[in-house]
Amino acid sequence: MPARGTRPERQANVSLRFGSVSLRRPHTAARDRPEAVAVTVVDVCEIDPPAGEEPVHWRLLTTHPAGSAGEARQIVGWYRMRWSIEQVFRSLKSHCLRIEDSQIEEAGCFTKLAMVALIAAVRAMQLVKARDGSTGQPITDAVTPADLPALRSVSRSLEGRTEKLKNPFDPKTLAWLAWIVARLGGWSGYTSKGYKPAGPKTMHHGLLRLDGILIGWNLANRSADDGLP
Repeated sequence: MPARGTRPERQANVSLRFGSVSLRRPHTAARDRPEAVAVTVVDVCEIDPPAGEEPVHWRLLTTHPAGSAGEARQIVGWYRMRWSIEQVFRSLKSHCLRIEDSQIEEAGCFTKLAMVALIAAVRAMQLVKARDGSTGQPITDAVTPADLPALRSVSRSLEGRTEKLKNPFDPKTLAWLAWIVARLGGWSGYTSKGYKPAGPKTMHHGLLRLDGILIGWNLANRSADDGLP
């Protein structure tokens, strides 16, 4: 599993332990609180870290039950998604959609706004996850076949003269679309050392541009079909 932060990614061999524990009520807590709370503990520890490296060690407390190794692994899998969840929250807030700036006061209306914003944030994160081709998703997970002619034209316009600046992915894949959206969002296109891949903020801005391009493309083709000048 990858280590995050300043450490480079690496594959880690880990041991997995799990069981039930009881957490006692703090002395400062109100007396009407339960004396103890039962939770599941899942302990993940790296067995043989590289020389000089701090071993990966997660000690997870959760209300989800873990009566088997499979259920314990599921809890670890959820925890591994924490970075993606944080990125979605960043997309909802200051980095993209700025939902915290909303002046809506009625709870029901704000809930609807949050749901719409969440869809937009997940849309950008889907492209972040797909940008290296590892998800294997088809492009039709994000766009309709009718959009493909416009996307092929946009892709060609964003490619440079060298191979490093050409879209390296199969046009049938979501990774191909992610490359286009990233370039529209301001990503340089370089993947060599020192250049960062496109994140959710870049994908968000790229999607805003792409949506306008697709609307214009469809309107132009509709005008041509109608015989308009």
